[in-house]
Amino acid sequence: MKGFDARWKDFPDYILGITAEIWEGRETGPRMKAYYAPEVIVRVPGGVSVGESAATRATIATLNEFPDRTLLGEDVIWSGTPEDGMLSSHRILSQATHAGDGIFGRATGTKITWRAIADCFAKDNQISDEWLVRDNGAVVRQLGLSPEDWARARVAAGEGGAPFTPARDIEGPYTGRGNDHPTGARLADILTRIMGAEFSVIPAAYDRASQLDYPGGVRTHGHAAADRFWLALRAAFPSALFTVEHVIGRDDPMMPPRAAVRWSLYGTHDGWGGFGAPSGAEVHVMGITHAEFGPWGLRREWTLYDETAIWTQIALHQG
Repeated sequence: MKGFDARWKDFPDYILGITAEIWEGRETGPRMKAYYAPEVIVRVPGGVSVGESAATRATIATLNEFPDRTLLGEDVIWSGTPEDGMLSSHRILSQATHAGDGIFGRATGTKITWRAIADCFAKDNQISDEWLVRDNGAVVRQLGLSPEDWARARVAAGEGGAPFTPARDIEGPYTGRGNDHPTGARLADILTRIMGAEFSVIPAAYDRASQLDYPGGVRTHGHAAADRFWLALRAAFPSALFTVEHVIGRDDPMMPPRAAVRWSLYGTHDGWGGFGAPSGAEVHVMGITHAEFGPWGLRREWTLYDETAIWTQIALHQG
């Protein structure tokens, strides 16, 4: 781990360790400044921010709203080298109590569980580029709201912000595309074929008993459930451009072959699907998919996108 503190035994240990220190250890002062580059770029479906101070403010605001948040690192799928820099795709299961006021409204005392996946580029002990997708749909549903109603209320209150789109992106230090591992290529091919309306790839490539975790905190299983999820997304944006942004595949001891693919869907909301009547809104979907493979195909999948960011873009278009 050249350039990193000697206490980190490997890159996943670094990612898991600094996450615990910042969020659960409340190291939002000097340690945050040490771990995040002064001009770090953080992209989320709801917008883009620049600078360690902006990242620290966002962290403190989330801690105020969910002060007892526990972040369980389910996996770190990564590529690169310490010399050139490394990209981690870190899947996190969070458990917390909605105990403070914030973007999700007045404190309710509700106990909530949700996932996030963060793609982070790190070199010389600092993160300088980040792409983060949080399952806000799961959060608002557990607070008794629908993602559509929550997004429309925020837009009506003038709080819709400027959702992330390619036009709002900022070029950062990381320009890599991942690695050329065959498991990453396999997952990227499956997603590309699905988004190319080749839905027959699902029974061909997925384990019949596959476990599937989808936006909204949904856990389901099997071919029919995968078909329903992906068909609803593609049907809502039938003319949108699907792009594979980043691909990682890995084989690690005591782990099945697995992959992380960051992707985007960008275009017009011009179809009936998972987001209601066609609105004509220009919508950008930032998505990340993790998958594990077994002897009968894709056996576990975790796909995240932020439903509230999609509904926000639709609401902003409609006024």
